Amino acid sequence: MNLKQILFLFLVILATPTVWAGPPFETDDPEPVEYKHWEIYLGATAIQLQGLGWSGTMPFLELNYGPFPDAQFSLTEQVAFNSPLGGPSAYGYGDTLAGVKYRFIHEGTEIPQVAFFPQVNIPTGDATRGLGAGVAQTLLPIWLQKSWDPWTTYGGAGYWINPGTGNKNWLFAGWELQRDFGKGLTVGGEVFYHSAGTVGQMDGMGFNLGGMVHFDEVNHIVFSLGRDFIQSTYSFTGYAAYEWTFSTEPEEKEK
Repeated sequence: MNLKQILFLFLVILATPTVWAGPPFETDDPEPVEYKHWEIYLGATAIQLQGLGWSGTMPFLELNYGPFPDAQFSLTEQVAFNSPLGGPSAYGYGDTLAGVKYRFIHEGTEIPQVAFFPQVNIPTGDATRGLGAGVAQTLLPIWLQKSWDPWTTYGGAGYWINPGTGNKNWLFAGWELQRDFGKGLTVGGEVFYHSAGTVGQMDGMGFNLGGMVHFDEVNHIVFSLGRDFIQSTYSFTGYAAYEWTFSTEPEEKEK
């Protein structure tokens, strides 16, 4: 394995748990899934590391459920890939992300809604092949949101606990703004910052632009494109998924 392949593998491991925390963006929102409702995402992600190759997930499956009011259980499973320039590609099961979102402040006329959403990245992927982080990592974030129809804005910051030789705990902060265009389309964008996650790594800053197409209350398409423009590690990031939303409660029949 040459130096370029080693660097690519190293960057893939760093990138694995940090992208698209709140579909289709890296910045998350505080709004949990409605009580006794499901959100299911099936899609793919891609990262082009400048001059080094591609990595991502194809497919991933994200499950969100509202077991209680103001609470959400989340589980993301994924099949990961990486394809370094000049080296062998790898494809297999990646890391697993699990978390619980709890909204403890509801949105009012002048105050935003606020939630705590701790998550754990479980190292189920093979780190030696660039399919996982190799260590358990924990995200401890606070997210806020305020809406003025048809506008919504949300954001916050989270602290990643990132153990391991050469690793550093690091900070992610981001903010998103979106607008609804009728009931069928939402378009938005985000900017984000992340501090260095390893010794010798530089801080980074980037953006994503994306949206959601709502065919009805059940079927949706979500997507985003962007890049890391300060450190210039990522020359491209992409996210696309089908979203299925539904309730486990039977519909009441009209009398």
